[in-house]
Amino acid sequence: MNVRRVVLGSGSPRRLELLRGIGVEPAVVTPHVDESARSNESPVDYVRRLASAKLSAVMHDLGPVAVGTVVIAADTTVDVDGRILAKPSDPAEAVEMLRLLSGRSHLVHTGWAVAVAVPGCRGNEWEGHVEVTTSAVTFRSLTPTEVDGYVATGEPLDKAGAYAIQGGAGEFVERLEGSLSAVIGLPVERLDEVCAGLGAPLT
Repeated sequence: MNVRRVVLGSGSPRRLELLRGIGVEPAVVTPHVDESARSNESPVDYVRRLASAKLSAVMHDLGPVAVGTVVIAADTTVDVDGRILAKPSDPAEAVEMLRLLSGRSHLVHTGWAVAVAVPGCRGNEWEGHVEVTTSAVTFRSLTPTEVDGYVATGEPLDKAGAYAIQGGAGEFVERLEGSLSAVIGLPVERLDEVCAGLGAPLT
């Protein structure tokens, strides 16, 4: 059994379930970071910056930790022609987003950051890694009834791009190129690979 201490810097239940799916039961610390995009910030730069900021916030909150502790943070956004589609503010915006995604391809970027506590000359120090994993998703054409019905379930309201590929929107997907787990919120296969390279494999 993996007994390494892992801290997930995210309140996302989807990221928690992804880690549990590879046998990791992390402690959860929700970072408090302003998620507003900056002027002219690209979707890739946006998720990379937020992942780094969330990681730093959680590491600050944790204070001193044991050697081998792993901290993970991430942020996901949907990208349509360079436009950031974050979480919709209300059902009307969710409908607008889904209509925009209907019958076309878009990108999903997940920025993720990981740090591992290692011995240092003045107490433990951190070794880290920041990366963006991008997948391409194609939706079939959606009818207004399908869009309205999906939004009425409430599922889109806390999801980037107003949909959950692992939920009710799975039937909208015509094609996926890339990592499914990254679209859900965390590329667990790549994360484990990087953690192993840092001397702290998760599995």
